[in-house]
Amino acid sequence: MTDSTISLTGIVKNFGRVRALDGVDLQVGPGQIYGLIGPNGAGKSTMIRILLAILRSDAGHATIFGQDVWKQAVDIHRRVSYVPGEVNLWPNLTGGEVIDLFVRLKKSGDSRYREELVSRFDFDPTKKCGTYSKGNRQKVALIAAFSTDADVYILDEPTSGLDPLMEMVFRECVREVAAQGKTVLLSSHILSEVEHLCDRVSIIRQGRIVDSGTLAEMRHLTRNQVLVEATGALDGLAGLDGVHDLALVPGGAEFHLDNDHTASVMAYLAQAGATRLVSTPPTLEELFMSHYQG
Repeated sequence: MTDSTISLTGIVKNFGRVRALDGVDLQVGPGQIYGLIGPNGAGKSTMIRILLAILRSDAGHATIFGQDVWKQAVDIHRRVSYVPGEVNLWPNLTGGEVIDLFVRLKKSGDSRYREELVSRFDFDPTKKCGTYSKGNRQKVALIAAFSTDADVYILDEPTSGLDPLMEMVFRECVREVAAQGKTVLLSSHILSEVEHLCDRVSIIRQGRIVDSGTLAEMRHLTRNQVLVEATGALDGLAGLDGVHDLALVPGGAEFHLDNDHTASVMAYLAQAGATRLVSTPPTLEELFMSHYQG
């Protein structure tokens, strides 16, 4: 991808004898919502800290807007909004004062949109930050990030502490900035969040990217779950290529099916008098677990 907004090539990071990142390659294009998933300790936050020049990589090259993230950090940060998973605020300032401070530091922002976000996130900006719950501290960071005029949003576990209703508001905000051509890098271990939002996904395991692609591309690597009811016998399914984990029940069957054998299995089911058929593609969670089994 020659026009990548975010690019990491061969990134290595060691902490003593522990290799946190081991040759990471990642390309994120303009206008993409890119999901980075993995369990705690997989290397997601380390990768983001390198992008933000909080940490320096031991090897490899990372750029944002084609600029070196370490050498040109000041220029890059003018166009980047970042939300961490753990937000620490000044306890004696109000939430509104902190949001205004962050927006002024960016020297860009829309006060009307800020007020709209305060309303949408059901947030009280008049209270001192020391009284806020984790979810409300997260709202401060999210409102500040989306209030500024950024070209890239780097979000590291951004919905930590939010209730389901506020998670929906967050998703709306992400879709809105992506529709404006902004780039979003979303790190999460909440698989449903990534599945609902992201155009492309990378799975990180023990400091390495083990799989990348669109959800559709990654689902081709796994099997659909099929539930069928039929008037005829379905015993012959056991001998068909592509059928796995077959469980026969009175009047039906349940099994997993390889995508490239769908046509032959459907032909058999038609001859068996299938009256009901439900085929369910794998969820992102199933894809994720397939890379961590064992």
